[in-house]
Amino acid sequence: MFEITSILGSNFTVRSLFIVIGVSLGLGLVLSLVYMFVNRKSNISRGLSITLVALPIVISVIIMLVQDNWGRAFSLAGAFSIIRFRNTLENPKDLALIFTALGVGLAGGTGYILVGVILVAVISCLLIIFDLIHFGEPRSPKMRLKITIPESLNYVGVFDEVFDKYTTSSNLIKVKSSNFGTMFDLTFDIIFKKGVNEKEFLDDLRTTNGNLSISLQNYVANPELTE
Repeated sequence: MFEITSILGSNFTVRSLFIVIGVSLGLGLVLSLVYMFVNRKSNISRGLSITLVALPIVISVIIMLVQDNWGRAFSLAGAFSIIRFRNTLENPKDLALIFTALGVGLAGGTGYILVGVILVAVISCLLIIFDLIHFGEPRSPKMRLKITIPESLNYVGVFDEVFDKYTTSSNLIKVKSSNFGTMFDLTFDIIFKKGVNEKEFLDDLRTTNGNLSISLQNYVANPELTE
């Protein structure tokens, strides 16, 4: 069996430092390219693309500086505890790339370069294959539907007949009063049946809600983005 050993001794050299930084940079670039590939049909974050390149380098150097020195480790923990990160990822699968970048940094900082290479290769192949075969994607995309109805109309089950005709799934997720209490805004998550004509669907809804406002848009994971 092959044995994986660290390239670092008890004291790392300038040569080993540049080797670790170079490998971390290369693997970070691979992760960034994979991120841009699997998100090519949606919004690509320039900040995340750059972060995936820089993060393995930063983590590698930090791990090399800390090594077995507990004092340095606690000092770094205290320094990072005052930093707040408030960025929200729109796509949960991007977490896999961020944690992979952290793993690459840890592998590089401890000198186990081969572990980082294997990790990046495995995760990159999985994400690309899953993207190409559309793994886990529903046959029809989830949509977010907003309907305005008059206050006098009982919204409980009022659209069930239309939903049964055009959708495979419909969930009421939010009810909000508007226009000084004279209107209700209903928000649904729906999944269309295959081959549904969306205009006919909206026309049938308009006959029920009195031709008031209706909006239909692609679903996003964070409901606050649709406000």
